[in-house]
Amino acid sequence: MLSQESSTSCSKGHVAKLLAEYTEWMINYRNSSIETVKKHHLYLMLFLNWLNIRIRLKRPKLATLSHDKVEAFYLGYCSNHKSGSCEQMRSVLRVFLRFCFAKGYVTRDLSIAVPTIRTYRLATIPRAISEDDIDCMLRCIDRKTRAGLRDYAIIQLLRNYGVRSKQIRTLCLNDINWRNDEIHFCSMKYGKEVSLPLIPDVGEALLDYLQHGRPECTFPEVFLTLISPVGPIKTPPGFFCIINRRACAAGLKYTRVGPHMFRHAFATRMLQQKNTLKSIADMLGHRCIQTTYIYTKVDFQNLNQVALEWPEER
Repeated sequence: MLSQESSTSCSKGHVAKLLAEYTEWMINYRNSSIETVKKHHLYLMLFLNWLNIRIRLKRPKLATLSHDKVEAFYLGYCSNHKSGSCEQMRSVLRVFLRFCFAKGYVTRDLSIAVPTIRTYRLATIPRAISEDDIDCMLRCIDRKTRAGLRDYAIIQLLRNYGVRSKQIRTLCLNDINWRNDEIHFCSMKYGKEVSLPLIPDVGEALLDYLQHGRPECTFPEVFLTLISPVGPIKTPPGFFCIINRRACAAGLKYTRVGPHMFRHAFATRMLQQKNTLKSIADMLGHRCIQTTYIYTKVDFQNLNQVALEWPEER
């Protein structure tokens, strides 16, 4: 992600005009949503900073772009990022370069210069946080503070339901049915909506936060920022910082700890408890069970049963 300083410096001058024109083109020509455009901006700032475009110039000098520069940037980006982020950057670059060609900023379509990095489905093992580390994070949270009450409830939700970060960020007060002990999570990534029993640990943590930690306001979202102006936690980086800060405070030996590691831990735990892939897919909100197949790779007990013995040396 961009640092706050670089994001601020590059939001001025002609770069802002370029992004404003790109935003208008994305919305009017491609019928893109505002959320999609914001995501494009984050990736494009990395590319524009790499090109070292100076904000004093009135017109963006993109005419010097070449196939070699585009390829060099993308390959360098791929060497330091995961496949999902690389795919996002590839898509954003291709759209942006088509825009530049359509507007006459470059003399030829350079979108074909962005190479395709071959990836394989189920090629990696999901990175999960251990149950002991989750316990350590929860023990280290000071629940006498507003932030502690909020973060404790968030981690309990991540641990017990394996939901995505946006499902927690958009969780509203009406989604908690206290009378029937149910909690409802919205659908994500074309998945299914999920209504689940309200687990006692989660219910107690939510109730404690709502009574003693949540600021008084008219926002329907459950989890809010604590620094003025108070409001929902809108961005994924803000939510990620909450989780990673708690992991660092607990002294966990991970480079970074994000909410998706709890999702992987939840699915792995369900698999170890002999739950079927169909039930795991339903809990995770997967519409297609093939999405859940990735977790069969972490079922080491069953994999050991089908593994062949190493041939003895003759």
